[in-house]
Amino acid sequence: MGRYELTDAQWERLEPLLPPEKPRTGRPNHSHRRMINGMLWIARSGAPWRDLPERYGAFGTVASRFYRWRRAGLWQRILEALQARADRQGRVDWSLHFVDSTIVRAHQHAAGARKASGEKGGSTARRWAARAAVSRPRSTSAPRAKVSR
Repeated sequence: MGRYELTDAQWERLEPLLPPEKPRTGRPNHSHRRMINGMLWIARSGAPWRDLPERYGAFGTVASRFYRWRRAGLWQRILEALQARADRQGRVDWSLHFVDSTIVRAHQHAAGARKASGEKGGSTARRWAARAAVSRPRSTSAPRAKVSR
């Protein structure tokens, strides 16, 4: 087992939540476990897809499966199923809360930039910075419940 790979216990919990590995027609898929281990390697190492080690398969194949499953909503369903299971076992502490930028409000004047003397609209860089300060967050992270072990 590699550094970022699923343990056998983790795989046993995850495997039933995945689509069938062998489709009814066409060519069989590469091993789901191998693909997910590749996805975990990317997520945990922070490396670009093209740097994925060969032991996980072609980076294009791993990336394609990741994005296809994301579009299908599979990752959200897996998260919900694992949270529900942990909750039934009493291993989730729902009293914990989190804060992200979607609920932290800035003061109404926080996005304004001072105009340079003699300029009508201020510098372009300042206007872009002001727009970025009030734009919606572009994060893909989802809230996670703390699972006690």
